[in-house]
Amino acid sequence: MEPVIRQATAADAEAAAWCHLLCWREAYAGLVEPALLLERTSDLVRRTERWTRHLDGGLVRWIALNPDPDAALEDRVIGFSSPGPARDEDAPTPLELHAIYARQKWWGSGLGARLLEVAIGKEAASLWVFEGNQRAVRFYARHGFVADGARSDDPFFGLTEIRMVRPAQ
Repeated sequence: MEPVIRQATAADAEAAAWCHLLCWREAYAGLVEPALLLERTSDLVRRTERWTRHLDGGLVRWIALNPDPDAALEDRVIGFSSPGPARDEDAPTPLELHAIYARQKWWGSGLGARLLEVAIGKEAASLWVFEGNQRAVRFYARHGFVADGARSDDPFFGLTEIRMVRPAQ
């Protein structure tokens, strides 16, 4: 069975927060120092509160649901994406892909492409990605994104980010 993708509601906040934290652990293993990664991905209560606050505030987040109806709470949401207005003063596009993640078990399944499509469709968009996350950089490049030379330091994980931009498709 294929995962269903739908817009998240506040009722999804805890399962989505689990997905968020576990995706960070899986995607950033090898990029972020292990103790820091564990520290930054261990506060489920805070992450759930953020999801709830954002969803209640009208933020659009798309979630991919595990097709296994018996999946534990921490495995119910297996991916998510979040589009929104560009946050940079020098934004090259009005639309930004704020986040897109899939659980490691689903890497290479096409789920990421589906989450990207539902989030931004064929519109021009920008995004930020950790410079050392070559798997993600390659994914974005396959979908028409190229680095535009902008860089930023992420204080949460202590890594450098690069901005990638895609014209309308």
